[in-house]
Amino acid sequence: MKKYLIAVVLMFVALGAAAAAPVHIDEHVKQARVAGKGAFTWFGLRIYDAELWVGDKGYQADAPFVLDLTYARKLDGVKIAQASADEMEKLGAGTSAQRAAWLARMKEIFPDVKEGTHISGVFLPGAGARFYLDGKPLATVPDPEFARAFFAIWLDPKTSAKGLRSALLKDAAPR
Repeated sequence: MKKYLIAVVLMFVALGAAAAAPVHIDEHVKQARVAGKGAFTWFGLRIYDAELWVGDKGYQADAPFVLDLTYARKLDGVKIAQASADEMEKLGAGTSAQRAAWLARMKEIFPDVKEGTHISGVFLPGAGARFYLDGKPLATVPDPEFARAFFAIWLDPKTSAKGLRSALLKDAAPR
C-alpha cells in the first residue's frame, strides 16, 4: 500500500511539473503545451533558445501558435529585423515591395535585446501576428502574409535552420 501511495504522489508531482503557459501565451493558445524546443547557433555561438507552443490542434495553418525566443546575448533590434527579412527573401516569401515594407515594420517593432530577453511571436490564423517583449504587448501586425512569411523562417521545410525546425516540431502533432 505504501508503494502504491508513493507511486500516486510521484505521478501527481510529475503531472504538476509540466509548466503552465505564461499568460500571454495562454491568452492566444488554449491548453498550450511546448511542442518542441531548441537552440539557434551561429558559428558555434548560441544566439537564442526557441520554444514552439501549440494547442490541441498542434501545429497547423489554421491554428494559433506561439514561437518564444529567449536571447542568449545582446543583439541590436535592427540587425534582428534585417536577419529576419534576409531569411524571408531566401524562402521566396512575398514580393520585394512586401519584404521592404515588412523590414521597415520589423525595424520599428524589434528592440535591442540582451541575455534573457524573451520575444514571443503569436501566429493568428488569417489575422496576422502579435509580438510580446518579456510577456508584455509589443506590437500587432495585421497582415496574414507577413505572419506566414515570418514564422516560415523557423517552420518552413526550406528553412536554413533545419535542425531547429525538427526540434521545434518534435511533438507538434494534434492531440
